[in-house]
Parts: sequence; C-alpha cells; structure tokens
Amino acid sequence: MTNLVILTGRLARDPESRETQGGTTVTSITVVTDRPARDKDGKTYKDDKGYTVKDSEFHRVTCFNGLGKTVKEYCTKGQLVSVQGRLHYTQWEDSDKIKRYGCEILADKVDFLSKGATRDNQDAPEID
Repeated sequence: MTNLVILTGRLARDPESRETQGGTTVTSITVVTDRPARDKDGKTYKDDKGYTVKDSEFHRVTCFNGLGKTVKEYCTKGQLVSVQGRLHYTQWEDSDKIKRYGCEILADKVDFLSKGATRDNQDAPEID
C-alpha cells in the first residue's frame, strides 16, 4: 500500500511555526497549484488579455522538527517549492457539536525550487 503525494507549486503565504509543549516544531505552509480551467465542453480558454485561464487549488502542508525549522527560516510567500509527503485526514467536533473533516499533507521533504525573499542581511555587501 502506498500513500504518496508530490506537489510543485508556490507558497500562498509565509510559513507559520509553533512549538508543542513536548518541544516539537510544527510549521504550516499553503502550497498553491494551478491547472488550466476548462469550459463546459472540456476545452481550455483564454481571458481578455490572451492568457489561459487557470484553476488554483490550495494545499495545507505540515512540516515537523528540523524540516519545519528549515522551511520557516528559508521559505517565503511566492517561493516555488516541491513537497513530498503523505495525505492525512482528521475529524473533530466544532464548538456547535458539528462534525468537521480536514485533509493535509504531512511533508517528508521540501525542495526549494526558487529563492525566497531575503529576511536578514539585506544591506550586506556582495561577497566575491
């Protein structure tokens, strides 16, 4: 049996990180993937400017410990990343006693396919 997810997309926002009482770092990111939109006949179509219209999907990704720390430190909104992991489903009851369901990707690997925005040393001189 296999539960494997591979996504390539851009970060919708900067990573959000927290630490559990047990000391585990948990970092959450949202990866956006696009695909061509299709009309009722199943054909792709273009907008007024001549660009192919796209449908976007937002994927919740959770990274733990060292991977989570690295993603928090080096990733920023808009950065292109590739995520490898597995699907994880959750179920809970909200405050109104309504049963809710969720799905996320638990990341095993995150590859940085583009540079993120620099957070530190923005005024540092170039290194030869």
